[in-house]
Amino acid sequence: MIQPQLSAPVFHLYGENHSWPTPDLIHCESISSRSQLHDWKIKPHRHSDLVQLLFLRAGRADAELDGSAHLLQPATLLLVPAMCIHGFQFSRDVSGEVISLATPLVGQLATRQPLLRPLLREVALFPLENLRQRFETLIGEIAAEYARPAPGRELVLESLAGILLTWIARLNTEPAATGGQPADRGGQHLLRFSRLVEREYRAHRPIDFYAERIGITPAHLNALCRRLSGRSALQIIHERLLLEAKRALIYTAMTINQVSDSLGFSEPAYFTRFFKRLTGLSPRVFRGQQLQTEQREND
Repeated sequence: MIQPQLSAPVFHLYGENHSWPTPDLIHCESISSRSQLHDWKIKPHRHSDLVQLLFLRAGRADAELDGSAHLLQPATLLLVPAMCIHGFQFSRDVSGEVISLATPLVGQLATRQPLLRPLLREVALFPLENLRQRFETLIGEIAAEYARPAPGRELVLESLAGILLTWIARLNTEPAATGGQPADRGGQHLLRFSRLVEREYRAHRPIDFYAERIGITPAHLNALCRRLSGRSALQIIHERLLLEAKRALIYTAMTINQVSDSLGFSEPAYFTRFFKRLTGLSPRVFRGQQLQTEQREND
C-alpha cells in the first residue's frame, strides 16, 4: 500500500503553479503533451479546485490514487476529484486525453443534476469495454471543440462536459465502479469552503462568515487554504470574482458598470481598481485585448 503524501504540492495544472490561465472552465490536452515534458512521470500532487478526467486510448499507466496503486490499460476512464492525491508513470506509447473541469462548473452542473454530486467526492475507475466507442467519440468532440475558436464555443464545451459527467455518473451507479479513499478532514473543509465561495462570492462575505459556517476559526481556514491550495482564503474568493468578471467581459455585452453591479461591487470605480490590481489591466483594456485576439484568430 502506498502511503498518502499529505504534503504533496497543489497545482492548478501539473507543473504550473499560477492561477487558472483563461476564463474557460474547461481545459483539454493530450496525455502525452504534458507527461513527455516530465519524462512520462507525473509526481503525486493534488488540485484543490479541479475535477480531472483521464481517458487512456493506448499504452499503459501505473497510477497512485489516494494511497492505492492501480494499473490503467486502454479503454479505461479515470475520474479524479478535487483534493485526491494522484500521480502517474506512463508508457512512452501512451495516447489519450486529460480533461480538467474547474469546480465552479462541476458545482453548477451538480446543482442542476444531483446524480453528479458523488463525482465531487471519490476516485472512480471505469473499464469502458463495450462503451469505448461511445465515450471515445464524445471525448474526441470535446478535444476538437477546445482546440478551435468558434462561435458558441463556451456553451458547446460546457454542454459536452455535462453529457460526459452524466454518462460517468450513470456508470458510477454500477457495481464495476471502484472508489478511492475520501479526502482528509482538512481537504473536506477546503471543499466545503469552495462550495460556499461558489454560492456567496458575489456577496463579498468576510472570512469570518465562511469560517463560522464550516465550524473552524478564520486562522484555521486561512492555514488550511495556504497548506492545501497555496493561497489564502481571501485570494481564493478574489480569484473566483476575477474569473467571473473575465467571463462577463469576454462572453457578454454587459457594460463595465453592469458587470460591476452583477458581481456585487458598490461602485464601478472599486471594481475597476480590484480588476486592475489582480490583472494589471483595466476591465476596458482587458476586453479590448480579448476582442483583438478573437479577431486575429478568426481572420
